[in-house]
Amino acid sequence: MSNDLRGWLRELSRTVRRHRALLAAGLAAAAVATALPTLAPTPVATVSVVAALHDLLPGSPLTAADLTVLSLPATAVPSGVLTAMGSAVGRAVAGPVRRGETLTDVRLLGAGLLTGGAGLVAAPVRLADPATASLLHAGDRVDVLAAATEATGSSGPATTVASGLTVLAVPAAGEGDGEGALVVLAASPGLAARLAAAAVRSRLSVTLLAR
Repeated sequence: MSNDLRGWLRELSRTVRRHRALLAAGLAAAAVATALPTLAPTPVATVSVVAALHDLLPGSPLTAADLTVLSLPATAVPSGVLTAMGSAVGRAVAGPVRRGETLTDVRLLGAGLLTGGAGLVAAPVRLADPATASLLHAGDRVDVLAAATEATGSSGPATTVASGLTVLAVPAAGEGDGEGALVVLAASPGLAARLAAAAVRSRLSVTLLAR
């Protein structure tokens, strides 16, 4: 091997030693840059949904102060979820709602609760015994019974006014509500008229049916 070649090799060796740290850092940086696209998780698609800002009681109209907007993964969003506060403000929930719970169309009083029941209306019925209403929840099925009052001058066993009605809501009692407790039932217009007439001359109660 010639002296010139040996000298060139020695110079190359010294150069490599001097720049070894820089070469290692560069290779490490290149490796990290290559791995990042693989390690970074794919962004999850989210949907903005309306949820309860605090615990909600049934019956009271909702305001913007009762609601918030959350971002949920698209795969975790329930069917019928509300995506705009305006679709909930002014309406009332059909049953108790916990803070952070998302609101869907069937959780609010209105047309959503009557979906699948063509020709049905929401019929408010005042029960004589408030304790009975406290046992009811949205979705329960009940028979409505009427018992004549002394004011009507008649007596006798209670009669069934309507059978198999679905409870839409049990509004919270408020001041000035009078005697009894209010419940909202899904009924045909004809049955709603019969319930209203029975409420004038009788004390109404319900029996809870097995689901």
